[in-house]
Amino acid sequence: MKVGVIGLGKIAQIIHLPILEDQCDRYEICALCDVSPNLLGLIGERYRVDRLYTNAGDLIEHETLDAVFVLNSDEYHTDCVVAALKRGRQVFVEKPLCLTHAEVNEIMLAEHEAGVRVMVGYMRRFAPAFSLVVEEVKKLGKINYVTIRDIIGHAPLIMPESSVVHRFDDVPEEAVRDRAERANRLVREAIGDVSEDLGSAYRLLCGLSSHDISAMRELLGVPKRVVAAAQWNGGRFISAIFKYDGYYASFETGVDGQRRFEAHVEVYGEAKSLKVQYDTPYIRHLPATLHISETLGRTHKETLMRPTFKDSYVYEILHFHDVVAKGAHPKTTPEDFKADLDIFGMIMDALKHEERQSGQEVH
Repeated sequence: MKVGVIGLGKIAQIIHLPILEDQCDRYEICALCDVSPNLLGLIGERYRVDRLYTNAGDLIEHETLDAVFVLNSDEYHTDCVVAALKRGRQVFVEKPLCLTHAEVNEIMLAEHEAGVRVMVGYMRRFAPAFSLVVEEVKKLGKINYVTIRDIIGHAPLIMPESSVVHRFDDVPEEAVRDRAERANRLVREAIGDVSEDLGSAYRLLCGLSSHDISAMRELLGVPKRVVAAAQWNGGRFISAIFKYDGYYASFETGVDGQRRFEAHVEVYGEAKSLKVQYDTPYIRHLPATLHISETLGRTHKETLMRPTFKDSYVYEILHFHDVVAKGAHPKTTPEDFKADLDIFGMIMDALKHEERQSGQEVH
């Protein structure tokens, strides 16, 4: 499968490019694109690719490719995905697919008209441990409570000890300004004219938290409503309570200065609980694990399962190959992402309500 890669940042360097190279029997990296000319040249040399572009549209227009990996900043995902679809390319795009409902509708229409597929990079849902939890929850019976937690340290606290990530200061100032302006415009389109803190909270939901909300939705379905939500520390921490039939789910997320990665989803049944635990994606081959706690008569039993040493990105990219080469249906589609975008909106409505209430209390 001949692929072009748009965006050569940290995740592309640590994850996608090495996996594509490892799977050389399935993938051939034919073209690269990035707004940093020096980074583009360095990565091109590293992967022996000489078709290099600083403009994504040029790569899509001029290259004959089976698929395009869209790994650049999320403000530009829609432009790149739609352009690739119109050229008949299959598309893998990192989460979030986009930032607004108007964008996801545009992508779904372009996908339908092109007759090719888009797959969203929700790698945590491809972890074998998560697949086991999905099946175990179906047999769990009555659910009493669910916790979804994602409290992590900033990526630069972890990456230097495991990977060399190249970055240059040669990105044109016009590109930097355009990205910031586009981000502000898209956030306003998505949630209206809100405070800077709420804007930051929305970006956190679309970024890190999209993994958690997506996994929660596959496990439990869409919640009936958000009972309450709060954000603090400039939108860098969020907590919310979701209502389901017969139980509630608590969600908490944030980014701080500790060198650790705490991410899990835990479902509590009457006499058994199931937890899928994730480790940092910035270190390869740290697999997700399944933790089972259950009471059998007078005995309490705890089981730890590590189904594989492969990280979830490998399974995700193998699945995309099946989508393109074998016509498999993508697990994570634009329609699937739209359901998460709806939940982000529910959380933002609750955060706006909380901000109004706090403002009234101050006055």
